[in-house]
Amino acid sequence: MTMLIDLQFSSAHHEWPELRDAILQAEADGCDTVWVFDHFDGTLLGGDRAVMECFTLLGAIAAATTTVGIGPLVANVANRHTAVLAAAADTLHRISDGRLRIGLGAGAAPDKPWAREHRERGIPLNPDLAGRHAAVIRQIETLRALVPSPITIGVNSVALATIAGAHADGVNVRLGSPNAAKYVAAARAAAGNRPFEASGWAHTTDQAAHEKARDLHLDRLIISRLGD
Repeated sequence: MTMLIDLQFSSAHHEWPELRDAILQAEADGCDTVWVFDHFDGTLLGGDRAVMECFTLLGAIAAATTTVGIGPLVANVANRHTAVLAAAADTLHRISDGRLRIGLGAGAAPDKPWAREHRERGIPLNPDLAGRHAAVIRQIETLRALVPSPITIGVNSVALATIAGAHADGVNVRLGSPNAAKYVAAARAAAGNRPFEASGWAHTTDQAAHEKARDLHLDRLIISRLGD
């Protein structure tokens, strides 16, 4: 099996000219898809500046490139109204001539460190895990009615992995997680025999995680480039 290799770029570390040049090089090198973060506070990613709004940034990437796939990894369903996220995805699908891949995430609980950027901006987060998972399902349903792009769910639990297998086209796991194999297995089991993609992400220098992607027979490895 051939595993696709993608790159994830960080606007918390680099400004647009440098990002554009690196993405164009990735496209020339045959990278399948380039991904960007959906955050506000770049310090959460170890950066030194605000993160560029992901759909705006993806629009610029779509206009600058011609063949490489593009997508958010992952778009937090708490950051936008369901209809707004779907409209943004539809816009990108049309600008990119069908190159969009949609990554979705349920977001953090209000008491988790990742929730600080929402708390500081007055963005409410659902304290109920089941409610956050239900929001992912609603977002998938809204996207399905408008955009033909494949949908991948970033997961950190068996419950969300099962939702990914039942409702989405793919699952994405953090390869550094000790439960990565469990999440992939749960998603694949829920997907059954229908076409379904399993992917994992890891930092550029994490060679052990890169090998883990092969051990798990993943379809796609996403290498996250931050400061490098």
